[in-house]
Amino acid sequence: MRSVRMRILVTLLVLAVVGVGGRQLLPSQDNGDATITVGTTDTVTSLDPAGAYDAGSWALFSNVFQSLLTYEPGGVSPVPDAAESCSFLKGSLVTYTCELRDDLTFDSGSEVTAEDVKYSFDRVKKINSDVGPASLFSTLKSVDAKGLKVTFHLSSPDATFPFKVATGAGSIVDRTRYPADGLRVGSSVDGTGPYRLSGYTKGKKVLLSPNPRYKGAVSTGAPIELRYYADPAALEKAWKAKQVEAAARQLPPAVLAALDTSDPDQRVYEADGSETRNLYFDTRSGSPLHDTDVRRAIAWLIDREQLAASVYDGTVEPLYSLIPTGITGHTTSFFDSYPDRSADKARKLLKSAGVGVPVKFTYGYGLGSGAAAAEAEELKRQLEASGLFEVDVKGYEWTDFQKRWATGRLDAYAVGWVADYPDPDTFAGPLVGTGSTMNTGYSSKAVDKYIAGSRQYADRSRTAGDFRALQQVVARDVPVVPLWQRKEYVVTSADIGGGQFLADGNGVFRLWKLDWI
Repeated sequence: MRSVRMRILVTLLVLAVVGVGGRQLLPSQDNGDATITVGTTDTVTSLDPAGAYDAGSWALFSNVFQSLLTYEPGGVSPVPDAAESCSFLKGSLVTYTCELRDDLTFDSGSEVTAEDVKYSFDRVKKINSDVGPASLFSTLKSVDAKGLKVTFHLSSPDATFPFKVATGAGSIVDRTRYPADGLRVGSSVDGTGPYRLSGYTKGKKVLLSPNPRYKGAVSTGAPIELRYYADPAALEKAWKAKQVEAAARQLPPAVLAALDTSDPDQRVYEADGSETRNLYFDTRSGSPLHDTDVRRAIAWLIDREQLAASVYDGTVEPLYSLIPTGITGHTTSFFDSYPDRSADKARKLLKSAGVGVPVKFTYGYGLGSGAAAAEAEELKRQLEASGLFEVDVKGYEWTDFQKRWATGRLDAYAVGWVADYPDPDTFAGPLVGTGSTMNTGYSSKAVDKYIAGSRQYADRSRTAGDFRALQQVVARDVPVVPLWQRKEYVVTSADIGGGQFLADGNGVFRLWKLDWI
């Protein structure tokens, strides 16, 4: 989700590690192997890696599955996990090989082979779920397996391919337990990660026990109970009632803004963050937002500063580009193109396009997704205050919401985006490339050219020009309007350590790092 490449959450800034009283300097009495309870609002949509491309599912995948590669805390380059080593064929960015470890076993006791790896990648592409991660492997042409060696053949040079291998999309599954042409059903998992799934109640909780068979880049941790809450307010209530020892993604904005770093009963961690939120539009013919000038008019009316202050209590920063601050290629393309909020300029655009006002469209959001409901109302207020738009706001249960945008049934929708891997490519191809995950119907030869061009550079610092040019095109065509970016916050009780490593924005949720102090 780059030595000289770029910095994306490389530094974890511990704002406070408070309460260093005597009970914190000694191990907690009898805690040893006690379960640590973690609360989050990011629920799981699927237990099958071929059928999920969302933060909640991938957080679980990074604990119960292994990929060939993974990321160390704050890491900018993937390191071997299920693999002993991986590399591109010398002088080529189209052939990537990995040598698998020889001591990996699934829960069934069967050995992990290169055939399992090939099978795992092949089924993601074959199933091609409309809410799955197949789009990440758009350059993957074929996979060969022989002994412990896996060879990936790419259709075009792609220096970002190792980054994608290290994500939840690269999870290795037991080929005898997962169907080749459909998603696995049920509530069990067969992986080789640092944890075993020992219990699952959909939408409620996951029980994780350390996996004694695990071999890889990390170590196993304490038993975990991961609880899912319907919305930030419910998570806040559980945190205040001390029903969880750690809370991450997301407490309400007002709670985050008021976190007391001097409170001896808690530890507060803040990490540089690249989570962004964008407003997406259905650009297809027949959509009320098909006309580029209509979307440009909306861009002239969005007040990000007001949104950040009134809805998010200053815990987010206004964002004026597709690629967030701190990432190679970041610009202020939307500020440059739409520097001031102007109803007059928006009105002139609509008039010159021959579009009648008010333009009516539906705006969808995910229920329980942070401050999404309040955000939707604020955006509706801003747009309707101009007299140019009439917005019908509708909230949907998260899985339904995801299906609706993935099948083109929403005119506009706001979605948060957590970096899949530490590279600006994760904010380009999946969001605005042809056939993008966000399914806006947008396609631009210029955008696709810049994406393909950027993938030819092994030295990722050389991609800045391509991504700057890409964002100028996006600001002109407006298939999406960037809204904000924010940092990662994790709070734990005073007797829990490792919270600073739990989430740093690169797609890995390191539950194994949590321990009793």
